[in-house]
Amino acid sequence: MLDIKQIQVARIRLDWDQMPHGDQSIPASAHPFESDLDITGERSLHRLLDSAVTKEGSHRLKSWLLNNAPDVLLIKERQSLVQELKGHSLFRDKLQLLSSIASGEGRIQVSQWDSNILVDWIQHRVRKGSLLSTVWLLVILAALNVTFIILAGFEMAPPVWPIAFVIYLGVMIARQSQIATAWGELQELEKALRRFRSVFQYLESRGYTNSPGLAKICSPFLDKGRHPSAELKRLERLAMALGLRTNAILWLVVHAFIPWDFYFSYRLELLKKELADLLPRWLDAWYELEALNSMANFAYLNPGYVFPKVESSTPGPPGPTLSDTTMLAARALGHPLIKPEAKVCNDFELDEHRKVAILTGSNMAGKSTFLRTVGVNLCLAYAGAPVNAGDLRTSPFRIFTCIKVSDSVQDGLSYFYAEVKRLKALLSATERGEDIPVLFLIDEIFRGTNSRERHIGSRAYIRALSSRKTAGLVATHDLELVKLADEIPGVANFHFREEVREGRMVFDYHLRIGPCPTTNALQIMRLEGLPVDD
Repeated sequence: MLDIKQIQVARIRLDWDQMPHGDQSIPASAHPFESDLDITGERSLHRLLDSAVTKEGSHRLKSWLLNNAPDVLLIKERQSLVQELKGHSLFRDKLQLLSSIASGEGRIQVSQWDSNILVDWIQHRVRKGSLLSTVWLLVILAALNVTFIILAGFEMAPPVWPIAFVIYLGVMIARQSQIATAWGELQELEKALRRFRSVFQYLESRGYTNSPGLAKICSPFLDKGRHPSAELKRLERLAMALGLRTNAILWLVVHAFIPWDFYFSYRLELLKKELADLLPRWLDAWYELEALNSMANFAYLNPGYVFPKVESSTPGPPGPTLSDTTMLAARALGHPLIKPEAKVCNDFELDEHRKVAILTGSNMAGKSTFLRTVGVNLCLAYAGAPVNAGDLRTSPFRIFTCIKVSDSVQDGLSYFYAEVKRLKALLSATERGEDIPVLFLIDEIFRGTNSRERHIGSRAYIRALSSRKTAGLVATHDLELVKLADEIPGVANFHFREEVREGRMVFDYHLRIGPCPTTNALQIMRLEGLPVDD
């Protein structure tokens, strides 16, 4: 519990060295925004939120953050669940604590636990055939054997029971291979389920009177007669029955009259089939809770963050235009991965009259950070989490970014060609006949070529985007592109600026309307002692 609280403090302070590392997979460069927006990776949004102990819970959270087909009804449902869980801090902490104990780790999230291995193990060992026919055959032979013994004892029939006994014994020996692994499998299964016991029992025994959303998720644990503790008790009874083999003499005596091991191995077979159906439901509810708890913990640790209003767009007029209600309106929008003492929040809005924002400004003024600020908060909004804003209203968008393009030595791609391929993929995304429009975030468009060709290509590309069902931001150093606001309907200018104070550059990181009136490249060179012609 101390570890849990210390990690929560680290998340508040953005102290990455004290946070669990979690998923260390490399971000997919082909994803529309995963790498550009730092959704996954060493200092990422996923790592900041992720409090799951199981790998599956962690991956579920990641899939929500990376989803690029937002569903308004699903978003609202998740928001309701996260808001409900936000107020249950003890439940969240205790579930994480019990999950960590179940994983066998000495500390919280030293390494995430692949709990789905048990499901694979059970499903792999569920027999395609059945012991039922063998059990019935042995039961009939055993019954005949006992009957012949009784009849012979009362001299009502000839003593043929030895023949029946030999047949019964022969069938039992011949079919022994069918149950050879039953005892070992039972011990493994019982040992594995005991690891889940603390988590499952907590979820099935907790009261949900004032938590309707939580009760719905945990309904698999509340199914009378099929909840985890009942199944574990059945397993324990089977273990006691099959444990008869530990007493060799008693085992021989019992099996002389009853096919004990075969019958209880068949019961084990039925229980494994039942668990193969129940366990995935239990685990799925657990993983869902872990992912939701991660977002609820994020909301709890950041009480100033708000839940956004995500509203569906109404069908607009025919053609490549956005509907009248499609918008992005944010007040005091900030980046959740920037420490509070260094963070500057801005207001921003896109609508049908201002759907393409040309963002200009000097080097280091904050253009790239603002692009990521918009994208990261939309990812949070579409996952169902709170956002770093005073208020946020948005329609569903398919996010597509072109920010951290890099060349590839292995693939033989230059920087410029890699950028062209990325921008082509963005354009292709706008051509797909989907109801959800694309929101693009482009940083320094065509920076990999000369200024003349960059300007010509940028104008044509922005013109093409503005004519489609899209909205977005383009950050650029090309001040000539600000003229597009006078030429293309729906294009607007925004900028960041700086000033020189006592021989050093000072940035306020406040977003302003209009084109940037200043540049600072030559000033930076002068300040660093490089030769600059006046």
